[in-house]
Amino acid sequence: MDAKIYGHNHSPWVQAVLLGLHEKKIKYTLYQTPPFEIFKIWGVYMPAAALDGNSWEVESSKILKKIGFNKVSEQDIRAAQDAWKGVLHRPDNPFKFFSAWAHACDLNLPFIKSLMNSFLLSFTCFYMFLLINIIKVRFNMKDPENFGDQYLFWENELLESDGSFIDGLNPGTRDFLLFGVIQCHSSLPVPALKALQNDERLLNLRIWIHKMHERFEDYPHLYSGEFFEPNLPLPKSSSFLQRIFFYFGIIIMFLAFPITLPLALFLMKKAPR
Repeated sequence: MDAKIYGHNHSPWVQAVLLGLHEKKIKYTLYQTPPFEIFKIWGVYMPAAALDGNSWEVESSKILKKIGFNKVSEQDIRAAQDAWKGVLHRPDNPFKFFSAWAHACDLNLPFIKSLMNSFLLSFTCFYMFLLINIIKVRFNMKDPENFGDQYLFWENELLESDGSFIDGLNPGTRDFLLFGVIQCHSSLPVPALKALQNDERLLNLRIWIHKMHERFEDYPHLYSGEFFEPNLPLPKSSSFLQRIFFYFGIIIMFLAFPITLPLALFLMKKAPR
């Protein structure tokens, strides 16, 4: 099997798919900016995958099932989404938010194409920055009393598991979804990450993270290695010139706000619900 994946490794659901592909040792090509056939249907919604030359499809749990992993329940999907609540703090510091994206541009493209990709990636970053802030304002989202509570479901699942992983002796879809969330929290640290590090109730989760680090020590998109043992290196950072092109793109996005804002809002409506 070969795979084409669209998405950025700051997304937990993109991370879940990439982890599954890595586990299955399936070669893939990763696109950080959406190919036109994706953009015209779903905008910048991610992840999307085209497996063995077939049509593009979305939703991480469905993609993981296509590559051979177990189906998950709606309860499990909601629990993974609940563990992602800290995402609303990612844009608290806009400079750190944009800097984190700037350091995660594609390193595997030819020189000129990599610079253009870095410039175009700025729109996706701008879109995500708007989306998170709109959700915070529109739904008046509040922090939970204790961020550790959102992981208790998974702590209990590990207690009931027959193996070292949530799905048993080997990692499965639920492992990838939760570990993807942890990569997201680690790519730009939020309060939910501190709870995962320090909450005394989450001992088994920290042991599980240790096991996942051992399993995925050569995984190129790992951010949690900075915060959990065994410590592992961060993903390679984009070049200085790539970051310059990205920041130039961000400046353009805000200067062209009368155009980029309506476009971003239009694309938000296109995204699957």
